[in-house]
Amino acid sequence: MRVALGLCYNGLAYHGWQSQSCGQTVQDRLEAALSTFAAQRISTLCAGRTDAGVHALMQVVHFDAECERSSHAWVRGTNANLPRDIAVQWAVLTNREFHCRACARSRRYAYVLLESPIRPSVDCGRVGWSFRPLDQAAMEQAASHLLGEHDFTSFRASQCQALSPVKNLLDIRLHKRGAYWRIEFEANAFLHHMIRNIMGCLVQIGQGKKTPDWMLEVLNARDRRAAAPTFSPDGLYFLGPRYDSVWGMPERTAAYDALP
Repeated sequence: MRVALGLCYNGLAYHGWQSQSCGQTVQDRLEAALSTFAAQRISTLCAGRTDAGVHALMQVVHFDAECERSSHAWVRGTNANLPRDIAVQWAVLTNREFHCRACARSRRYAYVLLESPIRPSVDCGRVGWSFRPLDQAAMEQAASHLLGEHDFTSFRASQCQALSPVKNLLDIRLHKRGAYWRIEFEANAFLHHMIRNIMGCLVQIGQGKKTPDWMLEVLNARDRRAAAPTFSPDGLYFLGPRYDSVWGMPERTAAYDALP
């Protein structure tokens, strides 16, 4: 039986998604909970790995299990063995043709940013921060330079393992509600630190330190040294992948609309 799960997690306490010898990753905790519930060793694959401190509103994973359980049982039984900052939201019983990574048409992220002269407090670790006002028109003009298929080497971490820096950035949307910005990104795939490096540039442009056309200069440079420093992971959320409807996977969880 192949099972797909959608889960939410707060990444503050974890060293990212991918399993490590310390055991303090989201994958380690999820596989331990699944293995306890299924009474067999369960190994998972995810749709998009997240770094330390990064959150997810709909990480999608799949795994194969010998035991048979209902979709409702996979949700309840797994959550009973997970820490309270990780929770399975849904389960779909599927077939071995489904692959959470290979079947994804695109992936979506959101960055939540607090614009305030005072640093975050109750939402510390869950939002980024700009202590200067931001110019939405300037950031939107800058973001438009990134849409489409490009070589995103300037926004790529040195440790990135992607085979190619060429990605297709399908959409960038900026919304502001009160003091909070929500900037959403959708692409066929992302490079390591790509969004955080783009955010570093957008914030500098929004604060008036750089012009919107500087973003195009950075993109065309194809050199990481041309861009701004990598922005904080605190406000980054993996919103999840999109799949063709034939797979029957939800496109979002309730938490999607709970963000600012």
